[in-house]
Amino acid sequence: MLNLSLLARQVCETAKEAGAFIRDEQKKFNRNAVEKKHAHDYVSYVDKESEKRIVARLKDLLPEAGFITEEGSIAHNEHAEYCWVVDPLDGTTNFIHNNAPYCVSIALRDKAELLIGVVYEITRDECFWTYKGSASYLNEVPIHVSPVSALDDAFIELGFPYNAEAYKPMAVHLVNRLYGNVGGLRLIGAAAAELCYIAAGRFDARIEAFLGPWDIAAGTLILENAGGKVSDFKGGDSFCSGIQVLASNGKLHADLMNMIDKLQNTSD
Repeated sequence: MLNLSLLARQVCETAKEAGAFIRDEQKKFNRNAVEKKHAHDYVSYVDKESEKRIVARLKDLLPEAGFITEEGSIAHNEHAEYCWVVDPLDGTTNFIHNNAPYCVSIALRDKAELLIGVVYEITRDECFWTYKGSASYLNEVPIHVSPVSALDDAFIELGFPYNAEAYKPMAVHLVNRLYGNVGGLRLIGAAAAELCYIAAGRFDARIEAFLGPWDIAAGTLILENAGGKVSDFKGGDSFCSGIQVLASNGKLHADLMNMIDKLQNTSD
C-alpha cells in the first residue's frame, strides 16, 4: 500500500524543483522560443523541459505508474494501476508575458479515484497539496473554502478556453448574467492555480469548459479536501475530462448550476 503522506511531500519537492527551473528560465526567456499548438494556444521549450524533468523524477518515486501529460513526452499506459496526471506549466500564456500566476500541477490517481494533488504556484512560491483522506494545505498551513453562500457576494473566476467559437455563446451569457450581479469577476488564466485559490478561500467559484485533465486533476482533489465541490455543468462527474468544469466552495454550486442550465437552454 502506498504511503500517500510521504509520497505527497515528495511530489511537492518535485513540483518545486520544476518550478525553480521555470523561474530561472523566466529571467532569460525570449518570446521567439514560443510555438503555437493551436490558435492562441502556446508551448515553449520551458514547458517541454519541465515535463521531462517531472516525468523522470516521478518515475523514480513510483516506477509502476503510467502518465497522462499535457505535452505528451511519454506514452500513456492505460493498463497501469496508478497514473500521474501532469501539467508541467499551467498558465503558459501568462508565463510568456511575465504575468502571474503560472504553476506546476501534478496528480496521482488509481483506476477509481484521485490519490494525491500538488499545485506549485511559482511566482508566489506557494505549494498547495493534499492526499486522499487528508486536509488540504498551502505550504504547511491547512486551508478551507470560503463561507460565502450568496451569489451577490461571490468573487468568481471565469476561464475563456482556446476553443473560442464553441464556448463564446456561453462566455457571453456568463458575463451578461454575472457582471454587476456578483461581488466580482476575474480572468486569471491558470486553471490549476485558480482551483487552489477557491480551496484557500480567495475566490468562491470558477467556470470554464474545454480544459484538459492535466489542468484540473490536482486542483480538484485540493479543492474537494478543502470542503469545495467540482462537477460538470449538470452536476455530474464528467468534469474529470475537463470538458465542463464548475468548481465552487460548495455553497454556491446549486445556484450556479441552475444559472448555467438556464443559459444553456436559452442558447440551444
